[in-house]
Amino acid sequence: MRKYLCMTFALLALAMGRADAQRCLPGMKGVQLTADMTDGFYNHFNRNDAGFAFGLSVSACIKGGNQWIFGGEILQRYYPYRSTRIPLAQYTGEAGYYYNFFSDPKKMFFLNIGGSALAGYESVNGGRKLLDDGAALRKQESFIYGGAVTLETETYLSDKVVLLFRLRERVLWGSAARHFHTQYGLGIKLVL
Repeated sequence: MRKYLCMTFALLALAMGRADAQRCLPGMKGVQLTADMTDGFYNHFNRNDAGFAFGLSVSACIKGGNQWIFGGEILQRYYPYRSTRIPLAQYTGEAGYYYNFFSDPKKMFFLNIGGSALAGYESVNGGRKLLDDGAALRKQESFIYGGAVTLETETYLSDKVVLLFRLRERVLWGSAARHFHTQYGLGIKLVL
């Protein structure tokens, strides 16, 4: 009888309280996919100078909810030229550290600020020197390097699925275009 009474008490105790999940513990890893707008809102018909970016990265949590991020990103942007536009593509690798400066007590919501080193390759007009009207580009392919500062919000939808909102400023040297690019977008992270 005593055994049944202990089991009943244990089941009642579990039913009364809710146990919150352990999140962002040291050693936890995740894979995240992000989609961003670059330098404005991309609209094929109205806005020729905006672009988009897609990224795939791996995150590793360390002490205090902070994270190391390693990944890659593809950025496609257009620059208006007369009645047409010139495409610019950047392929970059990233290594960064994200500092958690706020999280709620239930660990459902995190605010992170991060700094990343970026390096990669840039192609203007698909690597072709001549434009359609015969004008020549000075620089059509180059290696680029620089960094990024990111403000990111993580919202846990479940223990293994996280929704990301982010605002990011990239600065890259060696580019044929301007150095600064502002990105904002959404992402999803799967905790492994």
